[in-house]
Amino acid sequence: MGDVGSLSLGGTLGIIAVLIKKELLLVIIGGVFVMEAMSVILQILSLRFRGKRLFKISPIHHHLQLSGWKESKIIIRFWILAIIFALIALTTLKIR
Repeated sequence: MGDVGSLSLGGTLGIIAVLIKKELLLVIIGGVFVMEAMSVILQILSLRFRGKRLFKISPIHHHLQLSGWKESKIIIRFWILAIIFALIALTTLKIR
């Protein structure tokens, strides 16, 4: 998916989340992406304030690759995390 598709899809999801007043739900559903982004932010903050790296390299999936994990193992673990985040988000919905 290119920039046009991903930006329009992300914008649509964001607008829907705001309209139904479930902004936090969108963050929970996208938990894997939030985790990846937070690993980069934490790496930069750690380098800036402590002068040390938190991970070997960021984002976190590259750190796991350098730690010896196979790509297929990382993908499966991230799928499992995505399913867990989706189930958490679904349990927070109030069905009327």
